[in-house]
Amino acid sequence: MSRCLIKQSEVQGFIEKCMVAVGTQAHHARSLAEVLVEGDRRGHYSHGLNRMDMYVKDIETGICAKNGEPVVEKESVATALVDGKNLLGPVVGNFCMNLAIKKAKEVGIGWVVARGSNHYGIAGYYAMQALKENMIGMSFTNTSPLVVPTRAKECTIGTNPISVAAPGKDGDSFVLDMATSAVALGKVELHARRGDPIPEGWGCDPQGQLTTDPTKVMNGGGLVPIGGCEATGGYKGFGLGMMVEVFCGILAGAHYSNHVRTWKVTDSVANLGQCFVAINPENFASGFTDRMSDLMSIQRGLQPCNSSAPVLVAGDPERENMKKCEEMGGIPYHINVVNYMNDCAKRVGVKKLLPCDNMVSD
Repeated sequence: MSRCLIKQSEVQGFIEKCMVAVGTQAHHARSLAEVLVEGDRRGHYSHGLNRMDMYVKDIETGICAKNGEPVVEKESVATALVDGKNLLGPVVGNFCMNLAIKKAKEVGIGWVVARGSNHYGIAGYYAMQALKENMIGMSFTNTSPLVVPTRAKECTIGTNPISVAAPGKDGDSFVLDMATSAVALGKVELHARRGDPIPEGWGCDPQGQLTTDPTKVMNGGGLVPIGGCEATGGYKGFGLGMMVEVFCGILAGAHYSNHVRTWKVTDSVANLGQCFVAINPENFASGFTDRMSDLMSIQRGLQPCNSSAPVLVAGDPERENMKKCEEMGGIPYHINVVNYMNDCAKRVGVKKLLPCDNMVSD
């Protein structure tokens, strides 16, 4: 398959122009563009340029606010409750993570929750900001209900991602960035478009039974938690999804569970709850980065069961993808995504479109 190779700076500038064209403040557009491009650079294409039209629509329709800044409603030396003022998720996320890091520098930990937020891209983007300060970072968000709890037949929990980033030596790091559902909905949608069955353990039908038919998952069924069915530990994934909800919707006083609007239905504000944590290892046992590097080395040094697939730790696949992008001189995008986003840009009056004159093969 051939893809368009586009420079990172060109993609970022393109997203900024499209957002500004519908009235987004320039610095808000920049915050969004940086998160989306980082998602693509790390190989998470479902949360990058591919989602730009959703943010354009949110601003264009007025369901997401384009003016103002987040506000701290309640605060202690280590904690804060933030009102995101219904602004773009990355604007809220950056504000909160910066505040959490500031508190961690002062007292060792910062725990900040936000309500009134929106979709914020990859959770790992915010957790990784703490790495720049040699700190542990965590980020969580609730989402529209797409997951069917263990033993149930109805979607009442989101994919509720978890991200934890911890620094090792010499720039190395552990970066966990995962949904608490078995897979993302986009993977099921892709199989449905191709007419292919999905692996058992991805989703269930309207009766709550595991199915390999993607259309049943998308029409009345839903995704299942990590672990699949009850017999294979799906209740653990359900528990993790609930934990994220506790940290986000419940703690922040935002919408939660099936009170969050239906995915892609924008007739009401999202009011997502989000949580951002920074922890300074210097406030604990000395030698944290040494032990982190040793921990990762133990895993990476294991003899693999398949010689062509070495043992990796969380963050390694993304590092490989970023290295590949650097060597290629850009980010490879599917031609359909580029064409679709260029059409979106034309519609909002942006004339400088994404180029697609540099094709590369997968």
